[in-house]
Amino acid sequence: MFKRSILVTTLLVAATPALAHTGVHSASGFMSGIAHPLGGLDHALAMIGVGLFAAMLGRQALWALPLSFVAMMLIGGVLGMSGIDIPAVEIGITVSVVVLGAVVSLGWRWPIAAAMALVGAFATFHGYAHGAEIPAGSDATLYSLGFALASVMLHVLGIVFGLHSLRHMQAFRLAGAAVATAGIFLVFT
Repeated sequence: MFKRSILVTTLLVAATPALAHTGVHSASGFMSGIAHPLGGLDHALAMIGVGLFAAMLGRQALWALPLSFVAMMLIGGVLGMSGIDIPAVEIGITVSVVVLGAVVSLGWRWPIAAAMALVGAFATFHGYAHGAEIPAGSDATLYSLGFALASVMLHVLGIVFGLHSLRHMQAFRLAGAAVATAGIFLVFT
């Protein structure tokens, strides 16, 4: 339990404004794509939240939720690269952290299709933020592969932690509460 408390405390303390937002910096190439989701706490927490949600739902959700997230994130990335405006992207990203954390914390069971739709909708905002930062003339394919791979790694981290902590439901729900609380903190920073 002590190790879990350290994890939760670390997540809460580390909840600082992310630099992985549209217009903050330029990115291109595979390594920049990998670094982008890892460099923004809001992105990382949302993707870990998807993994926790998938672990909570189990079976088919273990692959369906991450697949839905990555596919819609790539579509959002294309929208961002195309210059199509999506309003309230930063709000959508932050709300995704709060909602995913709350769903896990409260133990809300969802039908797989509804869970896929929820994470897919949130993923569009995350992908848009990633795609909008790719400078014109950069290799969008390598960058996109990088941020898709990093996203999958974060999903797997959430799934592994979630499956392990499901045996201790209080720890599982506490992890969800930590994600939601960090999201609320991000709203005010």
